[in-house]
Amino acid sequence: MNHEPTEPQRWDQELVPRRGLLAIPWRELWRYRDLVTMFSLRDISAQYKQTVLGPVWFVLQPLLATFVFSFIFGRFAFGGEAQDGVAQTPHFLFYMSGLIVWGFFADCANKTSNTFTKNSALFGKVYFPRLAVPIAQTLTNLIAFSVQFTVFLFGLCYYFAKREWFGDPLHPIHLDPNWRICLMPLILLMVGMLGLGVGLVVSALSTRYRDLAMATGFGLQLWMYGSSVAFPISAIKDPFAVKLLTLNPMVPLIEATRLAFLGKGTVTLAQFTTSGAVCLCVFIFGVMMFNRAEQDVMDSV
Repeated sequence: MNHEPTEPQRWDQELVPRRGLLAIPWRELWRYRDLVTMFSLRDISAQYKQTVLGPVWFVLQPLLATFVFSFIFGRFAFGGEAQDGVAQTPHFLFYMSGLIVWGFFADCANKTSNTFTKNSALFGKVYFPRLAVPIAQTLTNLIAFSVQFTVFLFGLCYYFAKREWFGDPLHPIHLDPNWRICLMPLILLMVGMLGLGVGLVVSALSTRYRDLAMATGFGLQLWMYGSSVAFPISAIKDPFAVKLLTLNPMVPLIEATRLAFLGKGTVTLAQFTTSGAVCLCVFIFGVMMFNRAEQDVMDSV
């Protein structure tokens, strides 16, 4: 028998402590892209497992919210003069355009806020880039947004056909989609960064304060009513109140979406740029907090 010496076995991967707070393992995330996909499918399956309607809730939730907002706010809270011409825009499209954008942000923030508490057992047993979990949850939310956005587009086509074929001069329908639709991928990126950043911050803090993640849902509900989802910016006549409201980074993003698809939205280039800068800063701060919490939690395991 031939007993030739064999070369010592070499590891194909070496795990070393990563202490950079801004370090994002892009190569590892790409290497574990199949795992990210599996996490996304797991989240969808777990969310709608043992439900009667299943994924239909993707469409049903924003539709029900849109009808409620249209009835309460569209009929009673604001009249045609108060909305500065927005009353000629179909209420269904006006409110749904805001609700689907807000829903994407809220889901990203809410579902990533319990990353450590919900996956602590998994994190303590096997290695993989921890950012794969919140990124997978963001992709899951993007799937839900895509379905809801498709419903919004069907509604837009319906009102277009209604205006062209059954238009009433006494009750005109205002719809003016324009070139700003091309900015929708950028708006989604900004909304996703903001939601992911907020979720990462809450997730990192919840390792010490467990009740913070439970309070996130309530805080997001309050945030929504200050984000021009239920009302147009043009309804506010006080210039100082408008400036104060536009400090909310979600307001220019929602208004930009309405301006792109409906032709009615109050947003300037400066407000949009400032909102993008805030979204980027929140995302960077969230990554720093997440990396710090990852080191502390894993060191204690």
